[in-house]
Amino acid sequence: MSNPMIGCIADDYTGGTDVAAAFRRQGLRTMLLFGQPDGMPDVDGYDALVVALKSRALDAGTAVNMALVARDWLVSQAAVSIVYFKYCSTFDSTPAGNIGPVTDALLDAAGDALTVVCPASPEHGRTVYQGHLFVHDQLLSDSSMRHHPLTPMRDSYLPRLMGAQTPHLVGAVTWQRVRAGSEAIRDELRAAAADSIRHVVLDALDEDDLTAVARAVDGMAVVTGAAGLAGALGRVIRVGTRGPDSSEPVPAPGGPAVILAGSCSKATLGQVAYARERFASWRLDPREVGHPGELLDPAAQWLTDHLGDAPVMLYSSAPAEERSEADPEIATQLESIIGALAKAAVAAGAGRVVVAGGETSGAVVDALDVRTVVVDAEADRGVPWCSTRDHRLSLLLKSGNFGRPDLLVRAATSKTLS
Repeated sequence: MSNPMIGCIADDYTGGTDVAAAFRRQGLRTMLLFGQPDGMPDVDGYDALVVALKSRALDAGTAVNMALVARDWLVSQAAVSIVYFKYCSTFDSTPAGNIGPVTDALLDAAGDALTVVCPASPEHGRTVYQGHLFVHDQLLSDSSMRHHPLTPMRDSYLPRLMGAQTPHLVGAVTWQRVRAGSEAIRDELRAAAADSIRHVVLDALDEDDLTAVARAVDGMAVVTGAAGLAGALGRVIRVGTRGPDSSEPVPAPGGPAVILAGSCSKATLGQVAYARERFASWRLDPREVGHPGELLDPAAQWLTDHLGDAPVMLYSSAPAEERSEADPEIATQLESIIGALAKAAVAAGAGRVVVAGGETSGAVVDALDVRTVVVDAEADRGVPWCSTRDHRLSLLLKSGNFGRPDLLVRAATSKTLS
């Protein structure tokens, strides 16, 4: 018997798949669980466990309670030695949380006084310099995240953002010290602890920076960041592990393929447009009906009529000029409808479900009652296939901003899960 070395709590489902892919890429055999763990799956032989919650947009108290339940399971049941709290590389949050409150609760539960804050993910264009978070060549506050309907990010300075979410002191380690290496970072962390600083924002511009940070924080009971630091930590702790054999591609499951898209991000809109030119598709447009619930029956009938050998797509994704003002209630109803359509598709024999959007992915996974999956190869960076253990059903859950323009088409047509 061998216990997993690292356990991760992700604040949404696609965040969970992203970090699970990062662990697997580094040679860690990874199991992904959706929602609060129920019982004790067989974790022998796994190096990393990821518990993906849907807590990002909830009130801070609820998010804290969910994280603590997951942490208790990871530590007491799965006996992990490191708990990693994974949030989005764009630090999606509000002044009330949830990143600060959850991090504080995890530190309190571990009896630790300090951790790091590092949302950098250079491979996705997210970097931190002098405490400011960049999205490619733009400050976070100048990026499209400024207009996010649930968590608009109108500030880029991470110490200030984190400081609004915690009563504790927040410090920073600049890139010049990070570039000096892991021992220099440890010195900065020791100095921060001596000054009663609890959260230390770390700069990182590339993978070498993240590796230095990972070496410096290895051994901490609680580490926080995006998938970038998680992957680097996987590189550091993987010594002695036997990684997954990726030399043999996993065949795609049989049955029809269905694409379900709810994200309105720029990347997803391009992917939906590309897929729409190639597959039969049906748009869920709340503007066309008196109540969003009226969209389900005609969409379900269309799905019944078209689901077959060729992939099909149902989507609510639309650019701003083609949708009504953001309404959380309508968004929730659309997610519920897409979840119901996923359930209908699988009941009709679909073996492959491709989903675009974090909240949409959560709705689909919950509707299908999928709780535990193994992590297969990535279709694109940070977008792995997640399969039931019998591989009769495979899910590709894509964060809105991830993937190349043809991702949805490749995922729906590839003969292997890669």
